[in-house]
Parts: sequence; C-alpha cells; structure tokens
Amino acid sequence: MIPGYAAPQSYLRPNGVEVLDRDGQVLVTPYQELKAVYFVREFDAAPEGEERKLFQSRPKLGGLWVRMKFRDDDLLDGILPNNLLQVMDTGVTVTPPDPSANTQKIFVPRMALTDLTVLGVIGSPASRPRRKPAAPSKEQIELFGDSEPPV
Repeated sequence: MIPGYAAPQSYLRPNGVEVLDRDGQVLVTPYQELKAVYFVREFDAAPEGEERKLFQSRPKLGGLWVRMKFRDDDLLDGILPNNLLQVMDTGVTVTPPDPSANTQKIFVPRMALTDLTVLGVIGSPASRPRRKPAAPSKEQIELFGDSEPPV
C-alpha cells in the first residue's frame, strides 16, 4: 500500500498510475503491479472494521452492478457508470458498496482482474414498470380527426 495523492484527471499514464506520496516523491506504479487505487476521504481515518466488499442487497445507486474477481481470488462489488464511454482501456473506476465508508471510488486495472461480471442494470428504463396511458378526456378535441372544432 502506498498512501499518496492522485490527481483524478491525470493520474492514469500510459505506463502506470502516477501518485505523489506523502514524502513528496512522484511515483509511477506499472498497471501489472497494482491491485487497485482507492480514493479515500482521509488517510488516517480510524478503521471501523473491514469495509464491505460486496453488496448485501440490490444497490440503489444507478449504473451497472458488477462483481470483480482479482488474480488473488478476492471479490469486490461496485457500480460502474451506465455510460460505456467511461469504461477505459486501462481499467474501470467503480463506486464501492458502502457509501458511508472512507473509500469514495476505486480504480481497478484490467490486469488485476480475472473476471468482471455484470450482476444487474440499476435505473434502466427497461426495468421500470410501464404505465398504461391515460384515456383521453371526452372534452378533448381531436386535432387531426374527423370531428369539427368548436365554433
């Protein structure tokens, strides 16, 4: 683990992830040596036990609910944005299962994964129940029908 600061707009480099460590050194860690990059609220936050890695029920946050299996057989659930243009060649950035925990986002390099499975699509229009359209009111005139407009 390397605690440090990563610029969200520019930390991904062609040869790895760029991090400014707490001693002021710029480090570039190759993707094949990384498991994940955790974006946290505080470095020195008191651990309240182990942060949840899997959702306990269907998530409420919209997006693609995914389960990632790492090379070391570790599992992690997350929510990917429901925008495939944001899925990068180098890896994916997910929202972790526990929104109240210290970790806000997690970047996972593709090389760290052996499997990435979509478990569900949350917030999709196809998953919402379709409403039956309301019947038109009897006072409603037809614009392009056979009826005459009122005089």
